[in-house]
This record gives sequence, C-alpha cells and structure tokens, in this order.
Amino acid sequence: MNKVTLHTLSACKKAGEKFTVLTAYDACFAHVVSEAGVEVILVGDSLGMVLQGQNSTLPVTMNDMTYHTASVAKGNMGAMIMADMPFMSYATPEKTMENAALLMQAGAHIVKIEGNAWLAESVSLLFERGIPCCVHMGLTPQAVNTLGGYKVQGRDRDSAKQMIEDAVRLEQAGASMLLLECVPSLLAAEITQAVDIPVIGIGAGVETDAQVLVLHDMLGITPGRRPKFVKNFMEEATDIHSALQNYVIAVKQGSFPGPEHSFE
Repeated sequence: MNKVTLHTLSACKKAGEKFTVLTAYDACFAHVVSEAGVEVILVGDSLGMVLQGQNSTLPVTMNDMTYHTASVAKGNMGAMIMADMPFMSYATPEKTMENAALLMQAGAHIVKIEGNAWLAESVSLLFERGIPCCVHMGLTPQAVNTLGGYKVQGRDRDSAKQMIEDAVRLEQAGASMLLLECVPSLLAAEITQAVDIPVIGIGAGVETDAQVLVLHDMLGITPGRRPKFVKNFMEEATDIHSALQNYVIAVKQGSFPGPEHSFE
C-alpha cells in the first residue's frame, strides 16, 4: 500500500470513497492490518481494556501510549498511524502540546483527543505547530463517569444541534478529522455533510466517510457482551487475514455497518 496521508483521506471524502480504520497495538498486527489495506491504524487507549484488562480506558498512561505507538510504527506498511492521547494528557493547552509531541516522536502521524468545542484552542495550537488532530465526539469513553455510562449521544434536538455546531467549530479551529461514536445515524450523516474534513464513525451509521472498530472486537475475541455496533468478521472467514480483508471490503462497499449496527 502506498503511504496514506491526510491528502489521501481528503481525496477519498471528495470522491465519495469510504476508507477504513482499525486498532492495533503491536508491530505484528500493525503489519497484517496495513497489509490488508486498512488506511488508518488507531493506537487506541482501548488497549487498557483489551490488553491490560482494565474496566475503562482511564488508567492508560502516556508511557503506555508512546510504547505501543512506537511498536506499531515498526510494523506498519504505509497506513496512517493515529494515536490516542490518554485521560488528562490534554487537560491544558500546554500539556496537550507536550504530550502530542511525544506521540508524534514515537511514530504517530496524527493524534486523537476526546471532547467538543472546548478543545478548539488546543486544536488550533496543534495545527499551528504542525500536529494534525482528530477530535472524538459523541460517546467519549474518557468521560464515561460524567456521561453516566456508555450511552448514545445526540438523541434530542438541542444536543444534536450543539454537536453539529461543535463539529463545524472544531474544523474551523484546525481539526483534520472527526470521529463520531454512538451517535444516531441521521445526525452522523448531517455532521459528515456539514464539514469538509473526513468523519470516522463507530456506531454512527453508514453515511460517515470511514468506519473504525477495535481489532479484538471484529475478530470476536473480546470477552463479555458484544456492543451493538460490532460485527464479528471471523464468523465468515477462514483466517485473520481474510477477516481483515472482508472488513475492508464491507466498509468500502457500504455493507457495513448495517441498520443492526446503528442507532436511530
């Protein structure tokens, strides 16, 4: 695969072509995921739950994220590497700059932070300093305690209107991408149309520019109840390689996510 850049993903959006995002946390899986044609590897703070056995992403540290980002960079075959900034690592603009620099030095091509319009100042500072940023909106797992659990966001008229306004504000501040988690399909489609930057969805319907899943979820190896937005691609595959390829094909053809993976 040719090296994926922000220009690559912007061109996909303009052409109406879907692209794929998948988590990976080590060199081995980074190699096979990128080899399968996944355009963006997310080094997610989800590693706290799927690798460390934590109950949430909150215990994940900057040391964890820089270690796993560097590991992924060693196995990557041309995908863009997006690295999560963990809980409280971007609480102030100063901390944001310092910690984002560490992730970029570890091998990330773009960082991801969770929140809404309150992040605009930090997003602008990152942009000015040459650090691309993706803003994770909707259900933001690092704020699970204030959200009252893992619940769909933007279901009432006022919160939906606010989310659209925040998305536009963040694009104006310099965000390079948005990620919408557990957002009603119609709202996600409206946000995708409202901004010129690529929008990634998870539990946000099929109309976003891209889809993301946690690797362990789509391989069916995560213990416990499977979230509504997850599909186990191993069920119809002979091996991991074919499961990854089936995921890429399903996203690009628009057959995943289906209505059963989405919220209305």
